[in-house]
Amino acid sequence: MSEYVARGVLHIHSAPSALCPHVEWAVASVVDARVDFAWVQQPAAPGTHRAELTWQGKQGLGAKMASALRALGHLRFEVTEEPSPGCDGSRWSHTPELGIFHATVDTAGNIMVSEDRIRYAYELGVGDPTVMYQELSLALGEAWDEELEPFRHAAEGAPVRWLSHAV
Repeated sequence: MSEYVARGVLHIHSAPSALCPHVEWAVASVVDARVDFAWVQQPAAPGTHRAELTWQGKQGLGAKMASALRALGHLRFEVTEEPSPGCDGSRWSHTPELGIFHATVDTAGNIMVSEDRIRYAYELGVGDPTVMYQELSLALGEAWDEELEPFRHAAEGAPVRWLSHAV
């Protein structure tokens, strides 16, 4: 693993109340430090909470966080890792219904779809533009965006905490 520093944001869009301590434990185990989230009610899903954490650490820390949180199941979350020297940026989105989605992102946060993925959509959709549209929609993570959008809007103005992980 590289010693370059990466930065990103963890958005817990909704976590059942009983799962909140487990979220903190999962993130703490990845960053090897105590983590205290500023949990607030999530109005888009009564009985759940939301929190945000801005982080800094080794490249790949975003993937480790996403994997640890995915194991908890009943969460809606997003993890972003900004591009850093030698590494593309990434975004992981998770919902209980859809599971996890990963995309490579540019410095502005736009999803980058690879040439191979586009060619696959062309090949699969030969003669049927609907199939090609569905494949590109999947490559862009549109279903995850649609499901998470109400939770993102409900989080506007939410407090953000900083976490710096030793490199």
